[in-house]
Amino acid sequence: MDDKRILPVEQRRLTADLVARVERFEPDPGPEPGTHEHTEAEFDAMVESLLREYTPRELWVFAYGSLIWNPEFEVIESLRATAHGWHRSFCLKLTRWRGTRELPALMLALDRGGSCKGVLYRLPAQDHFKQLGQLLMREIDANPPTNIPRWIPVKTAAGVVRALAFVAAREGNAYAGKLPPESVAHVLARAAGHWGSAAQYLYRTVTMLEEHGIRDRNLWRIQGLVAREIEDYLSGGG
Repeated sequence: MDDKRILPVEQRRLTADLVARVERFEPDPGPEPGTHEHTEAEFDAMVESLLREYTPRELWVFAYGSLIWNPEFEVIESLRATAHGWHRSFCLKLTRWRGTRELPALMLALDRGGSCKGVLYRLPAQDHFKQLGQLLMREIDANPPTNIPRWIPVKTAAGVVRALAFVAAREGNAYAGKLPPESVAHVLARAAGHWGSAAQYLYRTVTMLEEHGIRDRNLWRIQGLVAREIEDYLSGGG
């Protein structure tokens, strides 16, 4: 038997090669029936509401998933930080982007409870309205949304900072709840959309977290399970 087939999950590693072997791109199915894209005016209203709640002198964004490796905004400072009262969880169901209606994917969000180590990014001081609008357009798709913006306190070595983060609305249509790691891995090893595979999303997140000196124990187990799923799938195990 191949040695890597008998490694325990904790010692398995999701690699770029494994991800490449399941990478694919599916047509964009568009918004779910009963939902629609946000208009520019709706995004503006969300930004106005955020700034009424809190007007930052310095705009900080707490990144825990894809924002770490693909922020799509200018960063002038980054710090390791911990959000208490929230944990990183594959609790959002995606039927586009990295999944389809037939094979939905799962995406990370902050869910209540525990703590989450991530990266805090400071954005330029000018035009916070525009920067927040661009960030919301990137992170929020379905209307009504399940991944929602919220100001949360995060702890750094220099003290506590109030930052914008995206958290799961448990009442949202896309909220998948707490799933066993094995169920999450089964989905991530197979799902893909017009942005690529869910396995790629996981691989990039784990890799960038490690580059920042962060190892999420739950995420590490999931990446090992996904590696095993892909190896079994490629060997004809289903």
